Amino acid sequence: MIVIIPVLFIGLMLAFSIPAQADSQQQVFYTTNTPDETGRIIYVVQANDTCLLIELLTGVKVNQIIQINNLDDACTLQEGQQLVLAYYETPTPTIGPSPTLTPILPTATPFNGNGKVCVYLYEDVNGNANPEETEMQIPGGAVSLTNRTGTVNLTGTTQTDEQPGTTNPICFEDVPEGDYNVSVAPPEGYNPTTAMNYPLVVKAGDLSILNFGAQLSSAAEPHTIEEGGRSPLMLIIGAVLILVGAGMAFYFFRTKH
Repeated sequence: MIVIIPVLFIGLMLAFSIPAQADSQQQVFYTTNTPDETGRIIYVVQANDTCLLIELLTGVKVNQIIQINNLDDACTLQEGQQLVLAYYETPTPTIGPSPTLTPILPTATPFNGNGKVCVYLYEDVNGNANPEETEMQIPGGAVSLTNRTGTVNLTGTTQTDEQPGTTNPICFEDVPEGDYNVSVAPPEGYNPTTAMNYPLVVKAGDLSILNFGAQLSSAAEPHTIEEGGRSPLMLIIGAVLILVGAGMAFYFFRTKH
């Protein structure tokens, strides 16, 4: 123990008495340069730089450094020399089509079109309320077409067919769109066999055909004339006169006897 303690003491004294030497190696940092105005990335050679050291700093291979800068195979460098590490091409922006201004369109005005309404007043001979080919139009019927707001009021009268066997209803052209009421009044001597009023919605471009039926009343029916120009009424009157004349003859005959 007496021998070891002095030795350790001497060693510690020597360690503290020897001055520490600074590390000759320094850590090197490299920041990637930005391209210059020509698009080149430049590296300036520092003292003691080698191509291998530049490769470790920048990541650019030695053979690429030699090829870009036309160096010899040994990659000889000089302090302050500018090395091109890469070329950077600035992408040319693609010019797209200019935006087309959308014109401000005027507000659309609602369009109210017109329709056509036709009314057919037929003589419903059989009284079935259905128009048939043999049932012709009744002339003299009053037709009215009026909208709900009262701004349109159209009237007309049914006419006799121009040709036998044809039907020519009364028609109203260019009737504005809207809700209407159609009314028909048959002429005197006819009784309606269908409703004489109908609600109608007129739309643009539509053709509306409405059928109304009426039948000749019994009071207005003409009496049938028998052969010889004699009617049943005249026959009755003649028979009464004959009976009256026979009675008077019988009366005078009795009074003379």
